Amino acid sequence: MVDGRPSGGSTPRVSVTEADVITRFSEVRERYSNVLEREKAGKKVPQNVREELREIELWEHKASLDELCLKLGTDVEEGLSDVEHKDRLARDGPNLLSPPKVTPWYVKMLAQFLNLFAILLQIAAVLNWVGYALSGNSQNLYVGIALYIVVAATALFTFFQEFKSEKTMEKFKNFLPPVTLAHRGGRVIEVEADSLVVGDVIDVKAGDKIPADLRIVEVSKLKVDNSSLTGESEPITLGIDCTDENPLETKNLAFFGTLAVEGTATGVVINTGDRTMFGRIAALAGASQTELTTMQREIHHFIIIVSLFAISMGLIFFIFGLSKGTPILSNIVSCIGIIVANIPEGLLATVTVSLTLAAKRLARKKVLVKKLECVETLGSTTTICSDKTGTLTQNRMTVVHLMYDNQIYTTKTATQEASFDLESPVMKQLFFAACNCSKAVFDAKDMEDFPEKSIDERKINGDASESGILRFTSKIDDVDAIRKCNPQVGGIPFNSTNKFMVTIHRDGAGEKRLLMKGAPERILERCSKYASSTGVRTLDERALAEINANLLSLMEGGERVLGFAHISLPNPPFDSTYVFDSENPNFPLDDLTFIGLMGLLDPPKESVPESVRICQSAGIQVIMVTGDHPATAKSIAKQVHIIDDPTVEEIAAQRNIHVDAVDCSEVKAIVVAGSEIKEFEEADWDRVLRHEQIVFARTSPQQKLIIVENCQRLGKIVAVTGDGVNDSPALKKANIGVAMGISGSDVSKEAADLVLLDDNFASIVHAVEVGRVIFDNLKKSIAYTLSKNIAELTPYLAYIITSIPLPISTVLILTIDLGTDIVPSIALAHEKAESDIMKRKPRDTKRDHLVNERTISFTYFQIGIIQSMAGFFTYFTIFNDYGVAPSLMSQLDGQSHYASTTVESRRWLVTSRDAFGKSSFHRSWFDDQIGDFTSDIQRANLSVQFDQISQLPVSGETGNAAFRDMVYVIGNRLQIPPCDAYSCRGLGQETRYNDFQGCFGTQNTTINLFGINDGSINPGVEAADKNTRGQPGFGCFELWSYDQQWEVQKRAQVGFFVSIVVTQYFNVNVVKTRVLSIFQQGFSNIWLLFGIVVETFIAVGLTYIPPLHSAFGTASISGLYWLAPVPFAVYLFVYDEIRKFWLRKGIYNNNKFGLWVHRFSYW
Repeated sequence: MVDGRPSGGSTPRVSVTEADVITRFSEVRERYSNVLEREKAGKKVPQNVREELREIELWEHKASLDELCLKLGTDVEEGLSDVEHKDRLARDGPNLLSPPKVTPWYVKMLAQFLNLFAILLQIAAVLNWVGYALSGNSQNLYVGIALYIVVAATALFTFFQEFKSEKTMEKFKNFLPPVTLAHRGGRVIEVEADSLVVGDVIDVKAGDKIPADLRIVEVSKLKVDNSSLTGESEPITLGIDCTDENPLETKNLAFFGTLAVEGTATGVVINTGDRTMFGRIAALAGASQTELTTMQREIHHFIIIVSLFAISMGLIFFIFGLSKGTPILSNIVSCIGIIVANIPEGLLATVTVSLTLAAKRLARKKVLVKKLECVETLGSTTTICSDKTGTLTQNRMTVVHLMYDNQIYTTKTATQEASFDLESPVMKQLFFAACNCSKAVFDAKDMEDFPEKSIDERKINGDASESGILRFTSKIDDVDAIRKCNPQVGGIPFNSTNKFMVTIHRDGAGEKRLLMKGAPERILERCSKYASSTGVRTLDERALAEINANLLSLMEGGERVLGFAHISLPNPPFDSTYVFDSENPNFPLDDLTFIGLMGLLDPPKESVPESVRICQSAGIQVIMVTGDHPATAKSIAKQVHIIDDPTVEEIAAQRNIHVDAVDCSEVKAIVVAGSEIKEFEEADWDRVLRHEQIVFARTSPQQKLIIVENCQRLGKIVAVTGDGVNDSPALKKANIGVAMGISGSDVSKEAADLVLLDDNFASIVHAVEVGRVIFDNLKKSIAYTLSKNIAELTPYLAYIITSIPLPISTVLILTIDLGTDIVPSIALAHEKAESDIMKRKPRDTKRDHLVNERTISFTYFQIGIIQSMAGFFTYFTIFNDYGVAPSLMSQLDGQSHYASTTVESRRWLVTSRDAFGKSSFHRSWFDDQIGDFTSDIQRANLSVQFDQISQLPVSGETGNAAFRDMVYVIGNRLQIPPCDAYSCRGLGQETRYNDFQGCFGTQNTTINLFGINDGSINPGVEAADKNTRGQPGFGCFELWSYDQQWEVQKRAQVGFFVSIVVTQYFNVNVVKTRVLSIFQQGFSNIWLLFGIVVETFIAVGLTYIPPLHSAFGTASISGLYWLAPVPFAVYLFVYDEIRKFWLRKGIYNNNKFGLWVHRFSYW
């Protein structure tokens, strides 16, 4: 370790982009400066901020040269010895940035299999395979395979959606030059740049890349381009003296990765590799955590709720089944079914489709979506911090007023004529300054390619204000010719700190004139005189007051006002050999002569006022953040309705009272200057941000970050617009960053989530609406999906609790979830916005989730219950029609005999009916453990195993002996004949047909139940009624083989399945709207119609296409059974229309019952 520096090896860093480094550097530089200011003022600095800044603290820039050399063990002239260099290189390692830590693609893919959804489904798949291994039931095998296909398909789909080729630190290797000149043992030699160590003394010249962090010790006009760190392309002049305590601001440090563009220097290496400022900033950028979007949080919240519910229900009923003595295998199957029934397997596909559709919609509105999930975040936005120029306004500055000689004059525009006088000597001075004190130029290639273009249409290289001035002056005279006659020989570029620019010009006679242009208040404070038609006069208080009155008048009209001043530079000392220093100005910047003002207007875009109104009606606060003068900002804010009410100053002026006498509670609007922000404490921010209408003026890009942070601290969801490099910290920090596509820098676009291709604020409003539609439609899709969960869950609950045959299979549940429901659920993503969507307040992201208690109430306990009733009605109807009345269903599968998947558990089922085709009133199993026949079976030692008794069709004339014995025992025990035709023949007797006493009343008769094969009916049955049921001789019995049991159960399960499909036809139209009637919303969503058609085709195919029967465990049913659930579906539809009617009454008319309905059922 050298002076507290870590040494030795390095670990891979998180991959970051150049934009991340620039963003983080800008943020850290501003924080460091603020901390230093607060410490100097004796104010407290938050501990976490101070800890963060320790990562980039340096002492080398503040140390004297002798102290620096002493601590680093080096000599400026001699450099390091070869031995010392070798030791330090071995200790500190090479001068290289650590390679990024890149997650392999296959690890990212595997991670998709490890989310909670995927794990649940994989466990369910494994359990199904275990069930198949234990029981041999092929359905368990198919379900397991289907579940794993779902997992794999979803994982791959999500992976390919999210996979992007990351920009790694590989390109940062280009920042390191291959070789450099170093002082070693008194010699200047060429060395490998990666061999540099702390204490090395190196030489740099124009064109060299700085190979390490350097403390400049000798310099000759060195300028460096710091854009790789700061994003600012203007070269910085470096020197040997410390100019700022902030190491990121001082001018005696050169940083790794920057470029020397002019001059030469000698420097001492103070940091190498990861310890350079670039390396440290990159580490900070990589360490900053990416916050989840509101959409990601919602999906995560939903998955947790659904998963916990599914697992809990599965475990509860698994334990319940065990307590009842249900076989373990049956319990496992039921548990799997319950879990599968509660997991919406198609949700992720629906989310992705919704977001992709949103991106396409926004693309048509000139909005480029970089991160799909962020679109929904914009729909949740409560605050928009918007730039003024180019976003709210046209970004086409036009000179509309001139102020000189203490008079305001107009220029020629579409609505006014020019009133200025070109012959006025002051106007000539103002025109000269406007022509020359500017960097804006017409684009040479554009003029060459399109020479016929008018001045207004020409492309200009320069900012908006200078472009407006260039258009104005070019209409008067040839600006290029004027500039050629008065070449620039020096100056100071404009920067956000000074807020002015200076140019120095030499005319044909060799005389030099200094011109200054910038913020009027900054120009005036440097002037002691002003130009008038009668000559130069002293700028006394009266004259200054008149100028300021004119200035205020222009700014109140929303104009951007620039001031102009000049001074003649005497010769000597400013002769032809004089060298002007822009970094350390060696020319006068005070005692100037004020010339005049130019007022430029950047009018609001036509669509902005209405867009701001829409935002406000949607509960979204629009805050203006601009670098313009407060009066200018307020004027534009009023034009676009960001401010509609008077500020505290205006109220005080109206009432002729002091500002402090105004009641703060009645002030809705406030304009805050950037100079005030520097002194703000947390309480000040709370006070300012409580206002409904806010404008921040004269703010720096870094202050925009502070504004965003404080808005977020108060729980606001913030969208920020920005176009400059220095806006990137605020764009990154915001919940959603919005960059300008036309005027925005590449770094701001990289940092943003959305890019407005037309730089139009109205596009943000479209994006907000689309974001809200996404959330709305996802809620609708989830409501649609969850509604049938109860209809899928209750069959398993009934199966476990009442031991009825399972009303719906796991395969059919998956068919609904991934087949019939998937297309309608995705089609809901195409649903248009409800008409009131931009009149609603932004959702509360802490309470208004995709799934909340009202969603559960609506889907599970209202719609879900109705669907379950429809399913059970159809299920019981089919069983009843085939001979098992609803009253006989309870405990029918209590011993797992009914259509058992295991051969050992299969038994013949016996039902007693009034007559063939009539109601059944009793049932029993032919079993030696339970039922009506146990004593007879045990006494005669009869077989009960299904595979040992003749199976349908009963072979031979009489079947095997076991079958004959079973028929005989049943008839004798129940004292009723078979419903099927039969015959018998005793030893030496003739054959008797359908003779109960002759066949069952005597021993040693051979009974042939031939009707069970050919369908013949026993005509001799005495029909029973409710009074004679169970009495000897009344009614008949039927035998149910395993195949018959399974066939009827399949039909009943298909009936339940069809009932869910039919009720979902109506349910999908119910959830199309959350407030409006379906008849108000209309039926324009053709994708939904397509989804219903697909749903129907799948259901019909599974029901009536024989090849699918064996794979899905289905069977054909009568078309009449499709009508059984229709009354329930109609009731569901009518019920919800009535609910929405009262919902609208509550929302729009404050009806008390309607408000109650809204409170408990608005999902």
